[in-house]
Amino acid sequence: MSASGLLPRTELRPTVSELRLSAFKRHRRAAFPLGPLTLISGPSGSGKSGVLEAYAALARLAGGARLPEVFPDPAAYIPRWARPDRQGRRGFRIGCTVDGPVGPVRLDVAVQAEPELRIVGERLTGAGETLLETALRDPGRRCVQAAWHTAGAVAVTRAPLPDDRLATSLLPLRVAGTTEGQRLALSAAEQVVIALRSVFPCDPRPERMRAPVPPRDGRLRGGCENLAAVLRRTSRECGSRHAALVAAVRAGCAGPVEGLVTEGRADGVVRALLEQGPLGPMPVERLGDGELRYIALALVLLTGPGVLAVDPATDVLPARQVLTVLADGFDRCLDRRQARELLGVAARMCARGHIRLVGTVGAVGDVTGALGGAPVTVVNLGRERVC
Repeated sequence: MSASGLLPRTELRPTVSELRLSAFKRHRRAAFPLGPLTLISGPSGSGKSGVLEAYAALARLAGGARLPEVFPDPAAYIPRWARPDRQGRRGFRIGCTVDGPVGPVRLDVAVQAEPELRIVGERLTGAGETLLETALRDPGRRCVQAAWHTAGAVAVTRAPLPDDRLATSLLPLRVAGTTEGQRLALSAAEQVVIALRSVFPCDPRPERMRAPVPPRDGRLRGGCENLAAVLRRTSRECGSRHAALVAAVRAGCAGPVEGLVTEGRADGVVRALLEQGPLGPMPVERLGDGELRYIALALVLLTGPGVLAVDPATDVLPARQVLTVLADGFDRCLDRRQARELLGVAARMCARGHIRLVGTVGAVGDVTGALGGAPVTVVNLGRERVC
């Protein structure tokens, strides 16, 4: 049964409102509030990137990825202070809260990283009930014992589930939804999956963005190395958004900017050009790292799932989905003016409700002046405040 058929009919779209790193890399018992626009600040080595890594990992698990795909080097996520138990086991714990039609739903996951990578515990709670709970009963078997809310002739239903997949993402495949309790569990699980799957981790790599690319590569990847091909597509498909992008580029790049165009070459590839009036066109590969990152991030904020290389829930109407951009080093290579202009674009787009941004920055005070009173959630390594 589709998510759109299970979730109550309401305009409230599922969004992640809190990220928990109970034990993950440098973090211990940490909870981070997330708003439509969230900035995570702190000095180098303070764990900013780890917050986005945990979010991205939950997103991939919710999309059905197996544990080894998400954590190829499991030991790297174990906190340094964690000590093995008598069986030599160590691991990490992450979780989140998702607001939506069901109300706040909490997902918490415990992962054993050593000696074998496996999910050893998972809990999904909402509406005052434990809706799904798993536990490792027999270390010799590659499964966990799962129990989900039924509230019918029996209170819960029990069955084994794989220990390398998120049970919450598997629940719609195992539960028929014949009782009120089952329907509640299904709605909560799909609320979490919908919110987590619509995530786009983005870290533009200028060194990869300077090479011409094939024109058919029209969905922007996280490193933005196919920027020219995507600009070729978006300039033809949506004139108003492309005009907004040109305006943003004009505000953030040096020299005159009258347009942002692409040209095909005889060898079949395409490259992007800045139109600079009497100065003539400027190939974007000649721009500095900061200007290239600025253009790429502006394009990300001004487009959507149809242009970005994301895999959101296909059976949910686009109007009910919210894309979350994870931008590690949001202000990296940018000067203060560029960072403020880009944050202004982010604030305007987040206010519309179809996009959210979680970005890490070095110093919040340097960039928030462009918000003009727009709300931003600022997380300073465990100290939170909402401006």
